[in-house]
Amino acid sequence: SLVYGETYLSVYSQIYSYTEHITHNLTSTVSLRNTHKKDTIYIMSAEYFDTHGKLIRTYFSNPIFIAPMETVAIVIDEIDKEGGTGANFIFNWAIKTDCTEPVFECIQLSTLGRISFTTQGMRLK
Repeated sequence: SLVYGETYLSVYSQIYSYTEHITHNLTSTVSLRNTHKKDTIYIMSAEYFDTHGKLIRTYFSNPIFIAPMETVAIVIDEIDKEGGTGANFIFNWAIKTDCTEPVFECIQLSTLGRISFTTQGMRLK
């Protein structure tokens, strides 16, 4: 039997710079990590939303599995401004009952602006 969960992850494809009228684009690397040494985890869906809560795109048309200790990455290119300053993901996943939960993180960076920071997922249910 499987345990199902849902995780929220904030993603900043843009941040404000100088004023609220100027933004700076960032590259975002979203990491989906299986921290269990023996069991596979399942990602049922990965939905990417913009600042206003509008669904931009769904990754993985079918559930995917992530092998033990494997990491899968989703990259939001610096030129992709669709998400805006308040973009986010919702991940739906499943694990075996004795398996550790997946870890969802995002690194946002700009080498031109020398900016980098991370965000971590928060389990919703």
